[in-house]
Amino acid sequence: MAPNAWLSIRVVPGQEREAALAALFAAGAQGVHEDGPALVTHFPPEADIQRVTGAVHEADPGADVIVGRAADTDWSEAWKALLSTQVVGALSIAPPWLAADLDANRTIVVDPGMAFGTGDHPTTRSVVRLMQALPVQGARVADLGAGSAVLAIAAAKLGARTVTAVELDPDAIGNATENVERNGVGHVVHVVEGDAILLLPLIAPVDIILANILSTVHIELLPVMADALASGGRAILSGILNEERAMICEHLSESGWVVADEDVEDIWWSATISRP
Repeated sequence: MAPNAWLSIRVVPGQEREAALAALFAAGAQGVHEDGPALVTHFPPEADIQRVTGAVHEADPGADVIVGRAADTDWSEAWKALLSTQVVGALSIAPPWLAADLDANRTIVVDPGMAFGTGDHPTTRSVVRLMQALPVQGARVADLGAGSAVLAIAAAKLGARTVTAVELDPDAIGNATENVERNGVGHVVHVVEGDAILLLPLIAPVDIILANILSTVHIELLPVMADALASGGRAILSGILNEERAMICEHLSESGWVVADEDVEDIWWSATISRP
């Protein structure tokens, strides 16, 4: 194998799958492919691979990380072949190189860059499906942990009056802003860098909250969400493993929430919740 070949990293997550995924993007992965339970990505030969594997193990101590040499391929371009157009109800989600022939009014064009959020991930599709069952037209929406802003853009395409896309990672802000501009929804979607726990009260009241984030963060945010939602408001929670459903439902019940709708795809559970 050529010494300058790209490096292949295959991660089989332990208990912190989303944290391991986030660590790969934070370390510089340009795209991550899900191969069953494994997360597969590639890094250029000059990458500090020990730093990458260390970051994954720090995020998910139980993860199994396998490093190898990739074939002599330009992975900075080849990873794009792993993405596809996703049709989710009335909307389509596509990367720019597949969007030319699609209806712009019903298509979310997302270049994931280094931010998490493409239509190829089950949690994204689940939120978009659940969102289409809600009265988004004219609604005030908050997208927490916005990543690439795919969900914020979806809300705008469904007729939201205003959407605030909150993202803590400064490296994701530029990508999110570019995606918002690419979709022509800059007059509706406002990308804000910061901690959702601190920012959500400042943009309240909102009618709909979208949150495709870690389960532990959901639990921290539930009281803040309760205070931020307008009367009759709904929140959509995603990024939750099926095995975590019982634990999340217990927290919801204890804090006065009701599960109004659910969506399951692959190993992921998502829910629309409200307060009676």
